[in-house]
Amino acid sequence: MSPLVLTLREEPRQRVDMSRLSPDLLSGLKPEHIAAIEISCGNRQVSLGGIFDIEGSDPQQLRIRNSCTRLDGIGSGMKSGSIRVEGNCGDYLGQDMQDGRIEVTGNSGHWTATGMHGGMIGVAGHCGDFAGAALPGDRQGMRGGTLLVQGNAGDRTGDHLRRGTILIAGDTGACCGARMIAGTIVVLGKVGPRPGYAMMRGTLIVNHLPEDLPPAMNDCGEHTLGFLPLLLASYSDLDSRFLALASSPPRVRRFCGDLANDGKGELLVRV
Repeated sequence: MSPLVLTLREEPRQRVDMSRLSPDLLSGLKPEHIAAIEISCGNRQVSLGGIFDIEGSDPQQLRIRNSCTRLDGIGSGMKSGSIRVEGNCGDYLGQDMQDGRIEVTGNSGHWTATGMHGGMIGVAGHCGDFAGAALPGDRQGMRGGTLLVQGNAGDRTGDHLRRGTILIAGDTGACCGARMIAGTIVVLGKVGPRPGYAMMRGTLIVNHLPEDLPPAMNDCGEHTLGFLPLLLASYSDLDSRFLALASSPPRVRRFCGDLANDGKGELLVRV
């Protein structure tokens, strides 16, 4: 069976809700039935075939071509299969994702991987604000799985992170790892002000000492931590800049906190 390919004819004037198009929800449907699915475009309902050209028949291998930043909710709640987005995508990529794999060749919008439980999301470009973070009113953000961003990420990356791994090959904005409950964030580039603000637990690993640390992060000196070689080696199968981490020295400068939040988390700066 050939992959199911959705080719956007032209950029829509309003935002499009793609959350009904995960591989598991499309499984077993014939192409003509898929084309008849109604999705929200702004304040109106349109058929999928009205804005996409549809080819192929296997929804477990979903391809979205000519994608743009107005396509929101791609891969929401998906439980199996793979999605390849050729181009940029909008907000809520992989929201509440359970399993499977999403690959984006361009940039993703805000709230990428919010509520994610499992699986893998790879973004070749940049990522917006609140990657892996909790939605307003939610107490937990990303709950599992792996988010890999080859470019930069915006503010509040991993805010309220509950579990899982966020890997940023570029830079991040302000308050990376703020209010973390658990999980791991690794940033190879520069980190914005106040990383780990009000974090409770979890591990935030960075390459450079941030200029503006939260005042209640306690400097514990330099250490060689036994778990780090194993953790960094687990990233050796990723096609990214994280490949080099497996052979890098595991010595770090450790900050614990945020003590103002009775935090038991740690900020590790590679030395």
